[in-house]
Amino acid sequence: MDYMNIFPVISLLYICIHILVSNLSKNTKKSPKLPPGPPSYPLIGNILQLAPPKLPETLSKLSKIYGPIMTVKIGTITTVVISSPNIAKEALHKNDQTLANRLIPEAVQALSHDKASLIFMPLSPKWKIFRKFCATKIFSSQQLDSTQSIRLKKMKELLDYLQENCKKGEAIDIGQLAFTTVLNSISNTLFSIDLASYSSGSSQIFRNVISRMLVEASKPNIADYYPILRRFDPMGARRRMKKYYETILTVFDTIVEERIQKGNCTEGSDVLDSFLKLTQEENLELTRHDLLHIFLDLFVAGIDTTSATIEWAMAELLNNPEKLMKTRKELQQVLNKDEYPKDSDITKLPYLQAVVKESLRLHPTAPILVHKSVAEVDMCGFKVPKDAQVLINVWNMGRDSSIWTDPNSFIPERFLESETEIRGEDFGYIPFGTGRRMCPGIPLAQRVVHTMLASFLYQFDWKLPQKSQVMDMSEKYGITLHKVKPLIAIPFRE
Repeated sequence: MDYMNIFPVISLLYICIHILVSNLSKNTKKSPKLPPGPPSYPLIGNILQLAPPKLPETLSKLSKIYGPIMTVKIGTITTVVISSPNIAKEALHKNDQTLANRLIPEAVQALSHDKASLIFMPLSPKWKIFRKFCATKIFSSQQLDSTQSIRLKKMKELLDYLQENCKKGEAIDIGQLAFTTVLNSISNTLFSIDLASYSSGSSQIFRNVISRMLVEASKPNIADYYPILRRFDPMGARRRMKKYYETILTVFDTIVEERIQKGNCTEGSDVLDSFLKLTQEENLELTRHDLLHIFLDLFVAGIDTTSATIEWAMAELLNNPEKLMKTRKELQQVLNKDEYPKDSDITKLPYLQAVVKESLRLHPTAPILVHKSVAEVDMCGFKVPKDAQVLINVWNMGRDSSIWTDPNSFIPERFLESETEIRGEDFGYIPFGTGRRMCPGIPLAQRVVHTMLASFLYQFDWKLPQKSQVMDMSEKYGITLHKVKPLIAIPFRE
């Protein structure tokens, strides 16, 4: 007998019995007044209506029918969706502590990654130690100033590569090039080494693994909808994620072991030295596992979101030639051709800053913020039950016509006329989240995105290959928002 064929049937029966028993036990309790939402089917809830490939857009359409706070059922998981800045502020400011945890996907729990992940770990003293370390040893202004020389070196290498391709007239995969540059910038900040080069395939290997990790963490998984099935890993998500984690963690473990064998870690050499010194001096209960998985978070989150932002900004500029010309003109007026863009140049480039902000409005790095309620909470006259998943539709708020004029058009000028910032203070514009779970890497992302975008543009003009004059701007939803088709372009000089 083929047991694989009967496993889904057994699983379904198991789910039905579990749900029936759960519902019978709850009948005597008064149901909380949930926000309104679309009618759901027994067992599966609203799964068929949510279309994961276009989830932000689907939730946006449903919110126009059922309101800015609504309820959908994803299997057995009660999910509250917020699409309004005012309600987002109530959720992430007023009720920040109650909604600060995450609903952790089954795949992410491979190798106990969630136990040491800044992204997924629940609020705890250990989480605060990790967060403080990142804030003081990696992302503080002082630390970023001290590592600027590393980023300048990477910008020089990027410009040399662009110059070489410009002479040959060869097309470039912008996302891949940005990924390689960011990968080496971060690996040098953490470990003082390059992990890839423009001429080898090592960067593509890292990108493929990270891409698969993010897809695995965000794609539909029956074990996430029916937690009772998690112990069985019925779709193999945890097993696949384990392999992806091991590929990267093996690299990190080798680097850490070599550094430990050298001994005599000196403060300030790089992040790894600082971390090892911290654990030795303060006797913190941080294990080798913790260290490796913190680095995994920093790599996956930092590299993917930063390179995606640069690719989207370049795509929007190439799709809007007059905006591209305006950006290049500002760069040429401010920067010396014999110099490389530096962190200190960013404040002198208001239009470039506006381009980045506008790109993040249309294509936020995290299109949906995922939270979990640790207790029942009142919101807008409704009850959000304990253990509910709470989704903040950042993508929708960036395209809301009640907030933005002509919301689907790329208009950087709108940010020259306002003081809107990306640090989570304006709840109609929170591309990096806000509150306790706001991305800790914003200071580094700000510097890298602007200086790299300036490096792409200030010496070179760009054009699409002849066969691709109409650019496909379709979005691929995941934890990070990517282009469906990579941006391929040719640098040239007139």
